[in-house]
Amino acid sequence: MRKRDHNVLTNAASLLICGLLAGVVVAAAAFPAVAMSGLAAKAGAETFGALPKELAVARSPQITYLLASDGKTPLATMYDENRHDVKLKDISPYMQKAIVAAEDHNFYKHNGVDFNGVARAFVNNSSAANSQQGASTLTMQFVRLAISYSATHPADVVAATEDTSARKLREMSLALQVEKEFSKDEIMERYLNLAAFGNGAYGIYAASQVYFGKPPSKLDIQESALLAGLVKAPTAFDPTTASGYPEAVGRRDYVIDNMVTIGAITKAEADQAKQITLKVKDKRTPNGCTATKEQSWGFFCDSFYRWWLQQETFGSTTYDRERRLKSGGYTIVTSLDVQAQKAADKAVRNNLSVDATAARMVAVVEPGSGRIRAVAVNRNFKLDDPDHPQNKISSDPKKAKKKIRGSRPNTVNPLITGGGGITGYQAGSTFKIFTLVAALEKGYPLSYTINAPERFKSEYIISSSNPAACEGHFYCPVNANKSMAGVHNMWSAFGFSVNTYFVALQQRVGAENVVKAAQKLGITFRASSDADLANDKNSAHQWGAFTLGVSQTTPLELANAYATLAADGKYCEPIPVQEIRDPDGNKLDIANPRCEQRISTQVARAAVDAARCPVGDNSPTSKCGSRTAGNVRGIVDAPVAGKSGTTDGDKTSALVAMTKQYAVAGIEADPDWPQTSQRMKHNEVSWGINPAVYNTLRDAMVGKERINFTPPSGKIIEGDQRSIPGVKCQSIETAKSRLRGAGFEPTVSSSKVPSECPAGTAAGTSPDGKTIKGGVVTIEVSSGQSDTPTPGSSTGAGNSPPPNNGRGPRPRN
Repeated sequence: MRKRDHNVLTNAASLLICGLLAGVVVAAAAFPAVAMSGLAAKAGAETFGALPKELAVARSPQITYLLASDGKTPLATMYDENRHDVKLKDISPYMQKAIVAAEDHNFYKHNGVDFNGVARAFVNNSSAANSQQGASTLTMQFVRLAISYSATHPADVVAATEDTSARKLREMSLALQVEKEFSKDEIMERYLNLAAFGNGAYGIYAASQVYFGKPPSKLDIQESALLAGLVKAPTAFDPTTASGYPEAVGRRDYVIDNMVTIGAITKAEADQAKQITLKVKDKRTPNGCTATKEQSWGFFCDSFYRWWLQQETFGSTTYDRERRLKSGGYTIVTSLDVQAQKAADKAVRNNLSVDATAARMVAVVEPGSGRIRAVAVNRNFKLDDPDHPQNKISSDPKKAKKKIRGSRPNTVNPLITGGGGITGYQAGSTFKIFTLVAALEKGYPLSYTINAPERFKSEYIISSSNPAACEGHFYCPVNANKSMAGVHNMWSAFGFSVNTYFVALQQRVGAENVVKAAQKLGITFRASSDADLANDKNSAHQWGAFTLGVSQTTPLELANAYATLAADGKYCEPIPVQEIRDPDGNKLDIANPRCEQRISTQVARAAVDAARCPVGDNSPTSKCGSRTAGNVRGIVDAPVAGKSGTTDGDKTSALVAMTKQYAVAGIEADPDWPQTSQRMKHNEVSWGINPAVYNTLRDAMVGKERINFTPPSGKIIEGDQRSIPGVKCQSIETAKSRLRGAGFEPTVSSSKVPSECPAGTAAGTSPDGKTIKGGVVTIEVSSGQSDTPTPGSSTGAGNSPPPNNGRGPRPRN
């Protein structure tokens, strides 16, 4: 800050006069009834000697602005005081002149204290005049405001504003000091940024927005006069109230006349300005996540707010962090992608009302950065009015009996992102990806085959009363339908969502390793019961149903887990910001992505390769078979991967679909009653999760480059290939023994094929030649009848050998 050049004699005279009048004149101006009392004189003299020589000026509370990822679209504003500091050059000259006319005619003549004004006030207040005069200059008012905002204790704020001679003396002394440190323009700028204008507007920027909806640089004469007049008594002169409006007009005209007096404007300009009918907008600046630019963006805003409160960079306690957010004057470019957010909002609300029991929830994450691009649900982000509630009675029968209301249509609960008591929802077979990843990490290749039966008796122990138990206490899962049974590799089992394949694969890999893979990909186990199982190795080892998605998660966690795979195994913490700048324009590192390689590149690429199968996509290496959501690829019209999931009784439904740019996860559930009796759907437009997910991804991808996933390479595809021993015409038991001895898992076909071998013996194997070490080899059983045509037969096929070396068709993988 530059110092003003002061005349030494002037300064000395000012201080001398101040000393002479300190005990009498100031006290008289402050307390005319006791102007000549010994008490007032004594207080003034003693206080003056102890006054501080410098004023510590702290930054006043500033409004924080949240913008969308384009850096332009407003998202929300957050503040304790609606204030945004501006430079003097950005404030209308009329406003600067109006505040001088209203508060301090001699502002540009005095050195902080208007001693002529002090004398006038003393004379006036000592007489029998009806009106009392003050002698406070703009500089003294600035001092008072600065002390209040620099206070570290409530008592200091009181001391800065109480009506005492001691306070006046302190202001005068500090005002003289301030005038040495700051130029008049600097004092004017600081004052206009500190002053309160009523209706929640602090500082000239907020005031011009609230009352006139324009920047302060555009204020005209009458607008400037109105705002300048408010400083004296914002409540009494409030132009937005019926009682205050005429007072505000009178005060405005008074200021306009004073602008003529000080030579700021002409009489003609004043007359014209006073003829203008005063119109104010009374447009209070929105505050918080319940007042976002688009009402449906409140859920994203809330995810940002909760993230901020977790960042120790902004304070040691959540209280400190919240104060920094609401008073720090930050400009925050969030990660909200307007195109993706609008797509998600439209998709979750399509044919499903805010009153519906089902909550259709979608989260969008960017692979490689973790930036949260959208969160949406068919609910209003709004507090339900307890006096006039709109929310329906809870769907939970126990709560319904007590007339407890649920979270529809209005809620501020973090349904999509979790927290605040929201632990998540079961995501069904989408969790099979974690078993797949764990198996790949253990060296099992994509081509690894398992003969998946209709019902699989596992080694996991569960209660004998559990419907999934068999033979007493063994966990015995079944598939969704009988057609899923058979020999599968990872591609076909993932594409067809074969439960018995994945429980068997998890058993071989170790359930604790599958849980660990989920944790590496970002599943946090918010529910205490899940956390207890996940954090104890022995318990995790026995968690047989984990691969089928019985643990709770959120759409955000699920989207980010799959996004990690799309980013070649690079995990990034979900983050709702991409740039944060402080009031001085400095960029904060806290907004940078926080990423680390958690899964090897080849494992991630192999997992994505299998994940292309369920959603109708293929790579050059894929061997997919049937698909559970095969229409996604055609709708999104881009290389895509993902997985659908359903829980027992269809209590939840889920789908993940992702490109290289976006990972979209959706879950449909009843947040108020997880054990809902309603069946959540997949493909139904009016009651299903799949359209919400793939339409979000489709619309988010409009205008985006189509980038293909990189297929895996090397042994992770086919693994360690071993030659299959010949077993033709051997007994079935001998064939099984030879195959086991060679390191394969033999299985016997349930049907017979024509063969030259005796009936009931091995006709051959499927596959033949080579297959993966430890893989399934099916023994084909001979019917004892060769279908090789004889010469001269009516088929006309000649002497061609039978297909597949006489062993019949191979089972489809």
